[in-house]
Amino acid sequence: MAAPTRAQVLRLYRALLRESEKFTSYGYRTYAIRRIRDAFRENKNLKDSSKIEALVNSAKSNLEMIHRQVTIGQLYSAQKLVIECPEKL
Repeated sequence: MAAPTRAQVLRLYRALLRESEKFTSYGYRTYAIRRIRDAFRENKNLKDSSKIEALVNSAKSNLEMIHRQVTIGQLYSAQKLVIECPEKL
């Protein structure tokens, strides 16, 4: 299988960030976004196509997991934290 292109990796990165923004919990949302950004920054200079392909496959499975967790989280929503409601300050 051919190594993923830069455009495919960027599309996956944006999809992960977009899906993570949907977390209703502030803590989960900020943690997921931070982890995604850190993981992509850590591996941005990687040249080995087999490692890149393995990381892309792992990111795709993580995207599916995040989507499932967001769906479940929306079923059991809670009140927003004070940090999320700037109009109440």
